[in-house]
Amino acid sequence: MGRQRSNAQLDDLVAQATVDAYDDEEQLAWLFTMIAEHLAVPFNTVVLGVEVTVRKVDLVPGSQIVAVCARGGHRQAIGILDLPLPTPAPEGPSGSRHTGTGARKARMGQ
Repeated sequence: MGRQRSNAQLDDLVAQATVDAYDDEEQLAWLFTMIAEHLAVPFNTVVLGVEVTVRKVDLVPGSQIVAVCARGGHRQAIGILDLPLPTPAPEGPSGSRHTGTGARKARMGQ
């Protein structure tokens, strides 16, 4: 079973992902890359009372990182800041668990 990361560890990961970025757009691209590389998908969560499977994360026009959720034959992109994470949080590839506590950093300018 993986371990929960602390707020400081999550903030450090975000800082590492965005340190070489020159502007908000590059910060978002770096953050997306870090999430895509380190979040183990698929995983299940509940959206509006319905269980869905998060299949992948994507960067969409308009500078938003989304989770592509599926249920049956339907798919819906949901902003990662709006996505409730399951308990326990999904594992990263190293076996560590990621929580949404650092998600506030995904909003540029914070």
